[in-house]
Amino acid sequence: MTEPKTTVFPEQRAGEDRLSFDPIERIDAQLRFIGRIETPWRRGNCPKNVTRARETSQGARVVLEPGFAQGLTGLEVGQGILLFYWMHNARRDLITQRPRHHDSASGTFALRSPNRVNPISLAAVRITSLDMEAGVIGIDAIDCFDGTPLLDIKPSAPAVDVPPEL
Repeated sequence: MTEPKTTVFPEQRAGEDRLSFDPIERIDAQLRFIGRIETPWRRGNCPKNVTRARETSQGARVVLEPGFAQGLTGLEVGQGILLFYWMHNARRDLITQRPRHHDSASGTFALRSPNRVNPISLAAVRITSLDMEAGVIGIDAIDCFDGTPLLDIKPSAPAVDVPPEL
């Protein structure tokens, strides 16, 4: 798998702060992409979140790299899964951000923005089709660009995944 192209980022918005170091220089672990997510989305038309993506009624596909298909054993059409993916076009240098719909900045860890030190995203999706031999999963919706690298798949377990009410 080839390394994604480096993206040039626009200037910061008022109230945003950059890290004083390059987080990529402080590598603590290595990750292996297990596949790619095929979507209809590109910069400029990508939904803001999975809820908005579902409203478009446009599904997507997860295509695993060769050798990983056997890991789908036990999954079924209709089942909920969690996809962990690498937002490879996101900024990694912002520690505070001011989304367009906010009046003030918030810390990166207080936002759902894809711009983060480690641009890992999570989506809870439903399996709409499953081709075990090809290692392809059809999903109901997702909010990432076409070709986004996939890190992991886990079965959804609402009793475990949802925190108890306060």
